[in-house]
Formats: sequence, structure tokens, C-alpha cells
Amino acid sequence: MGKECLLEVKNLKTTFMTEKGPVTAVNGVSFEIYSGETLGIVGESGCGKSVTSESILRLLNENTTKYEGELIYKGSNLLSLSEDQMRHIRGNEISMIFQDPMTSLNPVYTIGYQIAESFIIHQRLGKEEAYTQAIEMLKLTGIPSPEKRVNEYPHELSGGMRQRVMIAMALACNPNLLIADEPTTALDVTIQAQILDLIQGLKKELNMGVMLITHDLGVVAEVCTRVVVMYLGQIIEEAEVGSLFSEPLHPYTKGLLKSVPRLDGDRSKNMHVIEGMVPSLNNIPRGCRFAPRCSYSTSLCEEKPPELKEIEDGHKVRCWHYETVLQEGRRKGIADAVR
Repeated sequence: MGKECLLEVKNLKTTFMTEKGPVTAVNGVSFEIYSGETLGIVGESGCGKSVTSESILRLLNENTTKYEGELIYKGSNLLSLSEDQMRHIRGNEISMIFQDPMTSLNPVYTIGYQIAESFIIHQRLGKEEAYTQAIEMLKLTGIPSPEKRVNEYPHELSGGMRQRVMIAMALACNPNLLIADEPTTALDVTIQAQILDLIQGLKKELNMGVMLITHDLGVVAEVCTRVVVMYLGQIIEEAEVGSLFSEPLHPYTKGLLKSVPRLDGDRSKNMHVIEGMVPSLNNIPRGCRFAPRCSYSTSLCEEKPPELKEIEDGHKVRCWHYETVLQEGRRKGIADAVR
């Protein structure tokens, strides 16, 4: 099966109307997601990852949120669709797994009812047939004794099982695109691996696209095809996963990679940290948004914001000094190889 572009995000801008005035949480974000691939969206908390995903499905309160740009899905702009048309797409063609299953599942309904609801609403199945399909989805996600679990409530399940229920709900209607927002954050390491393997296996089986939002670069290295790095509402780097890990071009990406603990690292040295804090969206730097925290920063960075520029096939970066970052990385790579 060939890859087709499932979703094209073009210059997305999401602004919240607050008491202190408009605050733009996502500013000019553009990327594509293809069938059969996993696109990783990474960055620190507050960089706009989750707002981007919620904007795609228009989950934010539209009385206090303004969307701009285009979200092209099957030739239509999702931002121009009616609420009824969006309701048909949400959970049916584009599904989402949320970070915390306990707050996403309704505590007063059985998990069987909550999964069956997708079949009843989107596929017009009868109640009995919908429950049969719900049991099949629980089997598919590896939950033991699904015939018993279907009648249980969320509080009766472990964290890992609740996350599997969320995946079963998200995949109930065989969506073209799955958005997974930090799907393994609250789980222990062994369950994390199982959930990621499950998502990857189902992705191959259904040839769907996956947009994986995470701050865990180990997860990105393991499961992603391409990576988008976000900082303060903008994309600052985009590349194939191998290219990003071997030759990061942005100082922020380089800092994130250096911050990952290594088993073969020198334990007598302190872990690398990116100095400073992410600025407030109410106080965005005039030039490069990363400049106040960047060791490469010059007066140019402080005065003029860089554009997102394609350096080589598929590798884009928003930085005035990417060539210096690249040369330093290559010199260090040669030095490490000689040792």
C-alpha cells in the first residue's frame, strides 16, 4: 500500500481570547501526515503540541478560540466544516487518545457502553451488535477476559488497561488518522512498551497515520518515521528521525538530545540541561523565540525572527546559525570516533 497524504496542516494559528487580550498558542504551524507513518511532535510543556492536536479536531471552545490557516483532509478544510460535519469526522475518521484515561473515560458508564457508543453513533449498529464489536476491540487491544471487562467501570481497571480501553475506543471505527497525545506518560515502563507496540502493530494492520505527541525522545527514536520539534508555538525543526538524531540543526533540538540520559554516559558528570525557562506567551521575544536561552545567540537572533527553511530534502530548521551547529556536531562526531 502506497503512502498518501492524510492531513495537510497549512499555516495553523490558534489564538485564545483571554481577559488580558489575545494569546496565540500556535503560530504558523505547517506539516503533513501520511498513511502508514508515525509523525512525532516533540517539545517541552507549553510549546503548543497539545493545542495543535486539539485544533485539528476543533476540540477547543470556539467562543473563546480563533483558528486561522487550513487543515486539509480529503480535499476539505476542517476549519470551514459545520459542527455536524466535524462530529462525523471525530472518532470516526480521525481519532484521538488522550494523556490521562481516567479523566477521559466517564466513571458512571461501563467501558463496554463507552466503546459501543462509537459503533452506534458512527456506524449505526444496534446495541447488541455494538457490544459484540466492543468485545472484539478489547480482544484486539490485548485486554484479558474481554467478555467480563466489557461490563466493568473505569475505576475497576488498572492504568494500563484503561489506556488500552482508550485505544479500543479510538480505533473502533478504523480511523485513517490516530492522534496520540502523550499516550504512555502515566504508565510504568513495561506497560509503556506494550502500548507503543500495540499502536505500531495496529498502524501497520490498518495502514493508518499516527501523530504521536510526546516529550520522550527515546519513544520518538523507537517508533517515529519523521519528527517535528516545537518551541513556543512554532516548528523550529522537522526531519526524518535518523537525520534529526544524527545531525540536529537547531540548538534547542541539540539541547533536547543532550538532555537524554545515556547508559554508557559518564555518571560523575551532571546531566545536561537547557538553561532558562520557556518564556510566557504574553511576552514572546521579538527575534528568535529561543534566543534568550541559546548559547549561539547574537544580536541578529535578538532582533529578527528566522524563517523555517528547508536545508536538505525534508530537513527544515528555523535558525540563523544552523551551519555552526552542524559543523560543531560533525567535529564532535569525528573526535568521538577517533577516541
